[in-house]
Amino acid sequence: MTSRERLLAAFDHQKTDRLPVTSHHIMPYFLKKYMNNISRKEFFDRMGMDPIHWDIPVKPDPARKEYFAPGQGELDFLQIYKIFSDSWRIESHPVDHPDFITRRDTIITPKGNLSAVIQGNDYTEWVAEYPLKEKKDIELLAEFQPYPICDVDSVNRQVEALGDWGIMRGFIIPNDIYGQPGCWQDFCCMRGTEQAIMDTYDDPEWVHEALKVFQARKIHYAKSLKGSKLDITELGGGDASTTIISPKIFEEFVAPYDEPIIRAAQDVGGVRVTYHTCGGMMPILEMIADMRPVAMETFTPPGLGGDTDLAEAKRRIGDRVCMIGGFDQGQYFSGCTPEETRKQVRRCFEEAGEGGGYIIAPSDHFFDADPALVKAFVDEAKACRY
Repeated sequence: MTSRERLLAAFDHQKTDRLPVTSHHIMPYFLKKYMNNISRKEFFDRMGMDPIHWDIPVKPDPARKEYFAPGQGELDFLQIYKIFSDSWRIESHPVDHPDFITRRDTIITPKGNLSAVIQGNDYTEWVAEYPLKEKKDIELLAEFQPYPICDVDSVNRQVEALGDWGIMRGFIIPNDIYGQPGCWQDFCCMRGTEQAIMDTYDDPEWVHEALKVFQARKIHYAKSLKGSKLDITELGGGDASTTIISPKIFEEFVAPYDEPIIRAAQDVGGVRVTYHTCGGMMPILEMIADMRPVAMETFTPPGLGGDTDLAEAKRRIGDRVCMIGGFDQGQYFSGCTPEETRKQVRRCFEEAGEGGGYIIAPSDHFFDADPALVKAFVDEAKACRY
């Protein structure tokens, strides 16, 4: 099988010629520090992984009076081009900081502004000051935020160029300043996780109204995937894991808003959706599967702060969704022997591989890793046969 055939078959719960093996992302930090700054394509080819090509091509909706923000240059990894209107623009300015790259983003609308501080280092970025400081701030998003759509032609050109080399993956658009695919995840990135959790107790009706604002934009984007040959797209986020919130909050404030987005993507032409929960999953496995994604990830083990028992997860939901992840990259991509890495690969296969529908992958990002151990991970996965 080609890599493309192998990954797509795994999504569809078919047995493959061997265990599919890939990685959620290949981080720029790792490529620069450990791989002589090669490209992601070169990394996949060199390691022999089943490749994934990521992109989130967006464009203004021609039905709305919106346009590309001027002066946008080359984007960093997994950023998207910003869409402005006469009632919505974002100004960014650098801020001096002794330790981190820092900028202030200001959303400017006719009825008021929102301001956030974003920081970063060589590894990643995070929100240092959240834009939704007052509850009334959500009204500015509700009235003025743009509604980008998928650039279907760009997606299809890229899929055609990929051929059988691998699959193309995207994610449901986040907020313009900083966000992730899921509605709750976006809310936490804009409001702050702790405050968002407290809001569910102090003013649940307001939280529901806020989540509807994020959901409307994402459903609009999901519907625009019609005609796209995108192989799979991502929804969810770590703030929806039970490492962060209770199953009750997930049931009330996460699933009801993300499930319609999954349905919208699938209804416009069968675009597959994987639900990403990098953290605790075991108490909500069935709730996620009930949302009917094609796949679930990342099945993070306890050694990385999750709670996954792969064999138990396979027993409970393995016949309903493709499982992606489960490998402990923290312990077995550095500081161990290749034999130990290979043993963990074999353990994952024995616990989750039966019958197909399992793709082994690191449970989310990795930054510092020994390339020789990454290669051992891949080679042992290739030796796992059904």
